[in-house]
Amino acid sequence: MKKVYTTEVAGRPLSVEVGQLAQLANGSALVRYGETVVLSSATASKEPREGIDFFPLSVDYEEKLYSVGKIPGGFIKREGKPTEKAVLVSRVIDRQMRPRFPKDLRNDVVIVNTVLSVEQDNSPEFASIIGTAVALCISDIPFNGPIAGVILGLVDGEVVINPTAEQRAKSDMYVTLSADKEKIVMIEAGANQVPEDVMLDAIKQGHEEIKRLIEFIENIVKEVGKPKFKYVSAEVPEEIWNAVYDLAWDDMKAALTNADKETRENNVEAVCKSVKEKLAEAFPEQETKIGEALYKLQKKIVRSMLLNEHKRVDGRSLMEIRPLSAEVSLLPRTHGSALFQRGQTQVLTNVTLGPLGEGQKLDGVDLMEEEKRYMHHYNFPSFSVGEAKPSRGPGRREIGHGALAERALEPVIPSEEEFPYAIRLVSEVLMSNGSTSQGSVCASTLALMDAGVPIKAPVAGISSGLVVDEENPDRFITFMDIQGIEDFFGDMDFKVAGTKNGITAIQVDIKVEGLTYEIIRQAFEITRKGRIQILDECMLPVISKPRESLSPHAPKIFQTKVDVDKIREVIGPGGKVINKIIAETGVKIDIEEDGSVYVATADEEAGMKAIRIIEGITGNIPIGEIFTGKVTRIMQFGAFVEFLPGKEGLVHISKLDTKRVNKVEDVVNVGDEILVKVMEVDKQGRINLSRKDALAEIPS
Repeated sequence: MKKVYTTEVAGRPLSVEVGQLAQLANGSALVRYGETVVLSSATASKEPREGIDFFPLSVDYEEKLYSVGKIPGGFIKREGKPTEKAVLVSRVIDRQMRPRFPKDLRNDVVIVNTVLSVEQDNSPEFASIIGTAVALCISDIPFNGPIAGVILGLVDGEVVINPTAEQRAKSDMYVTLSADKEKIVMIEAGANQVPEDVMLDAIKQGHEEIKRLIEFIENIVKEVGKPKFKYVSAEVPEEIWNAVYDLAWDDMKAALTNADKETRENNVEAVCKSVKEKLAEAFPEQETKIGEALYKLQKKIVRSMLLNEHKRVDGRSLMEIRPLSAEVSLLPRTHGSALFQRGQTQVLTNVTLGPLGEGQKLDGVDLMEEEKRYMHHYNFPSFSVGEAKPSRGPGRREIGHGALAERALEPVIPSEEEFPYAIRLVSEVLMSNGSTSQGSVCASTLALMDAGVPIKAPVAGISSGLVVDEENPDRFITFMDIQGIEDFFGDMDFKVAGTKNGITAIQVDIKVEGLTYEIIRQAFEITRKGRIQILDECMLPVISKPRESLSPHAPKIFQTKVDVDKIREVIGPGGKVINKIIAETGVKIDIEEDGSVYVATADEEAGMKAIRIIEGITGNIPIGEIFTGKVTRIMQFGAFVEFLPGKEGLVHISKLDTKRVNKVEDVVNVGDEILVKVMEVDKQGRINLSRKDALAEIPS
């Protein structure tokens, strides 16, 4: 039976419908937020998946172009692989839901959010978060809910819940926040150098709205929620855990205590091999469970060292950053390049500049953003972690990390008017041992400055870690610059990028059920100190500001502006005029709707020539300029010459040559190409040209 539950969020109606659609899923909900509609479903397998040591959760966010009245492009005319935005929303939902499932659950769980209708003022991302939470909470899938989420904006210094399209356009931040009634579960943010205290206050305000939404969801669960099913626990048997603990604690702790990742991993592997051999007879056919117990032992040792001894496996203090180094201008033919290294995390970023027309065209349900000129891509090859695996293109993790670095730098990228280039950054991870996304931010800032891009301020990024006492959740420790092993075994990877003035991006991954305001405050303070240290001690001594000039291999951009009603004259019928200019000069030309014209070329002379032609076509005839024109008509008193596309002038017979001319045909014929100089534009707009004066200026 269909049931509808309604409330309001940010002054707009929110309704949740259950019981009618997708009834074979374990749980489903149709969420309407204004005229935005999303169907959320949650389905679980009946049996656990064999032979795995992780919880197999899959989250999809499916954008249907019919939701905004668009037909997909291409020959197939149907939706293809997910857009980058869809991948990012899937990851956001995954990160907030995953910590709330039992850690020993091995049944496959699949969450699908299908975007059916989109009103630009009402975020389908928000509707999907609410729909996912409802679908899981009313289902029989084990899930510790409810949780809820909102979108936060900052407009004119005021926090806005679920900003409209107009508010998003002028907002100083876009934050996706989720929480339960007590703690924060997930933060994903892009911000325009927002101070930490302002960000924390916004999180607190958003949390108040989330608490109200949780009460709304709780009422739905009371009426239609199912009892949770019982599952086969994947927990390590107690007798195996005790045997591994007693046999290997000291040896494993010694193996883990090493600053070098490869040496540490080799030492751990040797201990694991020895333990498995020793316990094989006592626990036959239990090698997988022994392996899980060894992993659990490593985790317990690393966490105990941090929480109880304030020691780290590589010997650092809790607030010590690993050794830093940086270098720029590594590659001679790229437009900018930089290498950044923090411990055994190493990232090479390269910058490519191009004409605005080479920006990325976007095909999704967000009609506000259909193209972008600044792009950041991130690659994570297997050799970066010492593995031998073939490359298969970017996965969701690579897309997410590239987007995080892009978000971190976007607030400092100069405007199109200040720097009329398309900008592509590619971060190549060469070594990975913790927080490569923030290494990408640092390398990218350096590469942008090396390329001469006039960024507003340098950006750095670093992460903060957390270990919470399992026996006493109020007891915890936070620390700076986590490496891989601390990410695997710790409770939080709190990544923050920003300038000295404030935050530009946040991404939070947690393994506990939530974060207190105090943990978040400490993470903000730790990461602020860390990024300032990285800027002052490593990055700015290498290059303190953007270079004054671009690489000689980068295209040069020449600009002019024409009246909007004259754009068609520059383009010509079927593109005839603009294609002729391109063929004659070898440049690339982009024309904006407001009449801004951008000419890109490595040849300065060709660029200036193209600009002169365009300005001539639109009425600004350059007096004194020399052009190559084509004779179009012969008259008794002279020849008419097309010297610019669509622009024709008269060369009087007296101006045809440096010597006396008796007959026009003695010098030129229709179709001849000749040099002409613009002499005059009379009051009636007639253009007078001279071949005689043009020849006089050309060296013999």
